[in-house]
Amino acid sequence: MAAVTRGSFSLIRRMLTHQYHHRCFRVQNLRSDRTVPRLTVTLGRNLQTIGYRTLYTCTANHGPIVQFKLSDIGEGIMEVTVKEWYVKEGDKVSQFDSICEVQSDKASVTITSRYDGVIRKLYYDVDATALVGKPLVDIETEASAELIQEEDVVETPAMAREEHTHQEIKGHKTQATPAVRRLAMENNIKLSEVVGSGKDGRILKEDILNFLSKQTGAILPPAPFQDIRTPPTAPPPSAAPRPTSAAMVSRPGPAGPTGPRPVFTGKDRMEPLKGFHRAMVKTMTAALQIPHFGYCDEVDLSQLVQLRSDLKSTSEGRGVKLSYMPFFIKAASLGLLHFPILNASVDEGCQNITYKASHNVGVAMDTSQGLLVPNVKNVQLLSVFDIAQELNRLQTLGAAGQLGAADLSGGTFTLSNIGSIGGTYAKPVILPPEVAIGALGKIQVLPRFDPSGQVVRAHIMAVSWSADHRIIDGATMCRFSNLWKDYLENPARMVLDLK
Repeated sequence: MAAVTRGSFSLIRRMLTHQYHHRCFRVQNLRSDRTVPRLTVTLGRNLQTIGYRTLYTCTANHGPIVQFKLSDIGEGIMEVTVKEWYVKEGDKVSQFDSICEVQSDKASVTITSRYDGVIRKLYYDVDATALVGKPLVDIETEASAELIQEEDVVETPAMAREEHTHQEIKGHKTQATPAVRRLAMENNIKLSEVVGSGKDGRILKEDILNFLSKQTGAILPPAPFQDIRTPPTAPPPSAAPRPTSAAMVSRPGPAGPTGPRPVFTGKDRMEPLKGFHRAMVKTMTAALQIPHFGYCDEVDLSQLVQLRSDLKSTSEGRGVKLSYMPFFIKAASLGLLHFPILNASVDEGCQNITYKASHNVGVAMDTSQGLLVPNVKNVQLLSVFDIAQELNRLQTLGAAGQLGAADLSGGTFTLSNIGSIGGTYAKPVILPPEVAIGALGKIQVLPRFDPSGQVVRAHIMAVSWSADHRIIDGATMCRFSNLWKDYLENPARMVLDLK
């Protein structure tokens, strides 16, 4: 009898296992209202009935698994490097949660989730190359298949641009539902220019409609950072340390190496060019096709040094560090108003010139990731203090390696402050599609003659200009440099032209 019972239980186990696999691995989802047949098994003389409903409570109702693909992040980028994963397999995510950080040859981008669900598979390891349009992760979603299909229609590769996808540039997170993104695309609105009034800055339909109602058709675009930055809180007068007079006028000398001491291994090492280094190869190769024209001069900044000394404590009291660079940038913008050809671009065949309405002045920065050139948007509309505030933001992001594509693209004119490292002269290379660039040397205290013939101490800075000689002649570059120089040597005259 015991052998019969063991054999009967073995038969039941095999039948239940077969039915369990049959039910758990069906393509369609399980439905709780489904009618399940009952199984009857005879054990010796007793009749036992086993219901499947008890077994059903032990199984999970899984949602559909969606391949979340890497969408087009603009600028013609086709591949990126995965720098960091913020999730692992089995983690639960919600919409707009960060999934990973990737780096292209232009910017670092954080990819965020489009769905609520559970991460089931990561397709790439750290430092691997991910391709645009290929799966990035598998997400077991909590949404219905119909909703997933609708969202895929909203964001097709042809429409998936940087400002409309669930991808954020670090520090510039854009949150919007598919319906809101569709409304923005239909009206040709960049979500990065709309201030969201929803939770955590999420953009609502009302925000898009309000943005449409405020549009005036002006030629000059608004500066993106004005929509997202918040004014710094000014510390109380007692809390703001007043810098000493020596700190106001002195400039730090060249600093020695601050990193770990190099270790000599005696072995060759080969690494692939990735990220911003690849961008430099591409950009400088294109720049080599431009016939450069060079022009150098020196500027007496003695009056500007005194002016900055007078304004520095006031600016720091407002929470903004004031360097000389905002004055250089504003003077360049005033000069570009008189010489707009220096704020232009030419097409590939050099048949047409496009005069840029906005003065988006780029500033070359030496960062841990290499040379980056973010730009201050719409300098012609900003005060010197506004420029200083924006430079502080860009420098903070650059030091943290968080400069985004919005900060690095769209430049129309560039200044490179090589003097911050200690250089005096340079031969700057034009950044296509721009047509002019300036390199600023360090400020040195040198003897000079005043108008009465007396030798005086003067704060002298060398400047080196490069221009596209296909469309800019030497006389134009020289006249622009003289005007820029006059604004800086006589800052009181610059006040008359400030807006």
